Amino acid sequence: MRTVRAPARTLALFVSDLHLQAAHPRTAEAFFRFLAERAVHAERLYLLGDIFEYWAGDDDLDEPFHQSVIAALRAVSAAGVSVYWLAGNRDFLVGPGLAEAAGLELLAEPHVIELGGKRIALVHGDAQCTADLKYMAFRAQVRDRAWQQHFLGMPLAQRKSIIAGLREGSREAQAGQAYEIMDVTPSAVEALFADTGADVIVHGHTHRPAVHAVGGKLRYVLPDWERDSEPLRGGWLELDAAGQFAAHTID
Repeated sequence: MRTVRAPARTLALFVSDLHLQAAHPRTAEAFFRFLAERAVHAERLYLLGDIFEYWAGDDDLDEPFHQSVIAALRAVSAAGVSVYWLAGNRDFLVGPGLAEAAGLELLAEPHVIELGGKRIALVHGDAQCTADLKYMAFRAQVRDRAWQQHFLGMPLAQRKSIIAGLREGSREAQAGQAYEIMDVTPSAVEALFADTGADVIVHGHTHRPAVHAVGGKLRYVLPDWERDSEPLRGGWLELDAAGQFAAHTID
């Protein structure tokens, strides 16, 4: 009689760069299906930044679209899944208000986990794009605690207006950037491996999904999600109890 082995249980799922917004309902619906059909069966779910297109502050929690995302995440955590959030360059202002509402834990980067026999470093990926000097200076400014306190002290409508201008400026700047400038640099990746002692790095940000071998170690790049315009994209990375990674795309 042939023995059929049960599939290894899912230790963790990793996603990033959904850029959720009310204007992209199909992308949101795909994420909600992923949460209800996939994430609820995992032990852990790691959200590695840019889950929202932008986040102006936790005083925007009551916005209806945000409430729908929070409710979907809360259902996953209520099912017994540990949900973790690591900020991206679009949603670094997510704070304890959202974390409590969604039932998740906020992480600082780099965040290192020991799971499935692997030592894994988790980052969003923007901090490793060190060749983009203008962005790195901007990142240092907006990640400064004093700057954030000042910004969050502004009226919500004013913050959203400023963010809209920054998003437009970012699109214009990226249009003239070389491929290499907007990608992670080898030296930053090597430094991250050295600083964390990791044998695997998982990140998003670049929207260039791939697996890269780096001196006998592995770097997994997560895909962005887009279901409202062509080309359709989206997917996640899975780690099972056997310590095997598998990349999945949305059907």
